[in-house]
Amino acid sequence: MNAYEAYMKQISEGMRSELTNHGFISLETSEAVNDHFNSVGEKTTFVVVNSVCGCAAGLARPAAVTVATQNPIKPDHIVTVFAGQDREATDTMREYIAQAPSSPSMALFKGKTLVGFIPREHIEGRPVEELCMDIKEQFDENC
Repeated sequence: MNAYEAYMKQISEGMRSELTNHGFISLETSEAVNDHFNSVGEKTTFVVVNSVCGCAAGLARPAAVTVATQNPIKPDHIVTVFAGQDREATDTMREYIAQAPSSPSMALFKGKTLVGFIPREHIEGRPVEELCMDIKEQFDENC
């Protein structure tokens, strides 16, 4: 691991733990992503594609944690991949999402079927309360 990779790993650990400390499972390899989707059957999965940026820190992670922990209707699984850190896992997750790559972003699945997607352009520059309502609506409708 070179100095840049070591620095980024160290700096991103706190950003990763903002989700994992609230029950999100960090899928850090391509195999972990595939294993997850091969084991869920028709259950729901909420995915946060995490990143090192201001809109992830100020909007995406806080909104995801708030709704995933407080909404009465919740998905069966909450997971995360970290763009730029877990590259293979993120690439594999993006194959399941099958939308233009976007980080941060959020996806909701029933089994392996994508039923909701919130790309970066619907996260960045919006009030966190509006983003929370978008996530809540997807949970309420699909979980």
